[in-house]
Amino acid sequence: MSAHTPPPSLSMRLRLLLAASLATAALRAQTPDTTGTTPVAPAPATVPSTVPATPSVRPLTLDEAVALALDKNFDLKIQRLATDSAGDSLIIAESAYDPTLSLTTARSYSQSIDGVTSQSGLDTRIGASQKIATGATISGSGSLDRSSSRPSLSSSLNPVFNSDVSLSVRQPLLRGFGTTVNRAAINRAKLGVSIANLDLKDSVLATIRSVESAYYTLAFARAQLDVRRFSLEVAEKLVSENRTRVSVGSAIDLDVLQSEVGVANARRALLQAEQTARNAEDNLVALINPFQFAVTPGPVVLPELGAITVSFDRSYKLARDQAPDLASTQLSIEQLKLDAAVAKKNQLPTLDVGAAFGYNARKNNAGEAASDVWGSDGHNWQLDATVSLPWGLRADKARHRQALSTLNREQLRLQQLDQSILVQVRSAIRAVETNDESVRIAALATKLSEEQFEAENARNQNGRSTFRAVQEAKEDLDTARISELQARLALTNALADLSRLEASSLTRYRINLDQ
Repeated sequence: MSAHTPPPSLSMRLRLLLAASLATAALRAQTPDTTGTTPVAPAPATVPSTVPATPSVRPLTLDEAVALALDKNFDLKIQRLATDSAGDSLIIAESAYDPTLSLTTARSYSQSIDGVTSQSGLDTRIGASQKIATGATISGSGSLDRSSSRPSLSSSLNPVFNSDVSLSVRQPLLRGFGTTVNRAAINRAKLGVSIANLDLKDSVLATIRSVESAYYTLAFARAQLDVRRFSLEVAEKLVSENRTRVSVGSAIDLDVLQSEVGVANARRALLQAEQTARNAEDNLVALINPFQFAVTPGPVVLPELGAITVSFDRSYKLARDQAPDLASTQLSIEQLKLDAAVAKKNQLPTLDVGAAFGYNARKNNAGEAASDVWGSDGHNWQLDATVSLPWGLRADKARHRQALSTLNREQLRLQQLDQSILVQVRSAIRAVETNDESVRIAALATKLSEEQFEAENARNQNGRSTFRAVQEAKEDLDTARISELQARLALTNALADLSRLEASSLTRYRINLDQ
């Protein structure tokens, strides 16, 4: 090799490493989804893991990571329990209108002090009651009683059987009247089930976003580790070359010392990069496979993104239509409207009316007593009314004001949330556009730094530059490559944030939450 020709190993390695990374990503990347406003990141390509892994090096795709998290994540397990609890709350509310059956039986015996007379009895009553949506309670019952005495107190009936049947109705006419009040608990519980499902949806979206963030961070950390390892290789190569040049008199010992310091700095940067990568692995494992930290995730990389087009109008519409927290707040307002309606009704005085009617019979055997009761001349009826009015109704009026205040507060919070979504979407759109341009600029900067390093190294080999300048050019190249990785990570996260706002992540990962 001519003395005026730069060593090919440094420049060729730089180009080969960059080309290999891009080629591997292109081979494994999926075609981006262009049906939505935000380009969906394709399933990322994989490169060999740079962190020591278990014998299995099967690539871990983002779809697999999300599926594992949805199955094992603690937050989702907790939220699913809350959803089940909301379903039980609905059952409890509906059970207020289940019929209630009752059965009472009693046996009695009494005897006089002298033992001459005694009486015994066996009483059995069966009944049922049912509440209806108007607030009325309907009750029906029947009884059969047997009594006997010694000596006989009646010449004809001993033992004697008494039977009766009755039907009663009690209906509130003011406070507690109507379906609005009496079905409020059921309607509120139904809304609670819908809210719990929306909360589950929000937890799923949050989990997906957490997994995406952890996955992309690990991909970045491992790619950064690649950069640091290659930087160490270059630094060690420079030491070797400087020692050779010192031996032939074309360099001085200070150049060797400077290059050895460069190796030490590269090793320190490598150790820090390894720590970052291992921390990123733990963060991902905690989400997708809790407590299994002995198993290292397979190879992962940042996705290669094609042309990116975003639209504020479309993203904002999706966010307003699909955002779980906005829909949940709207349902909470409906619950509070029910509470306000009930509180308004409860300002009325209590006015309940009741009616009851029944038949009774008296026979000397149980069969006749039970069968003849319906046609018996013995009967009874009752009508009653109850009025209750707390003085001033101060407590009820205060509860109504509280209900209205809570409703107004939630309606204001809905407006605040709507504006927050607007601001977040605007910010997310800007973040995508800014980071997309940053990626292009960072790529150009990397290319420039690579060429500057090659040129500076060539000048140093020809004796027209100092090793100090070569070292600085190498550090600039390392910084540029890390900056490009960071720009790609920022763009990928910006797209994921926008998808989170749009709730389009569910479609991206084919997740169906319909109950």
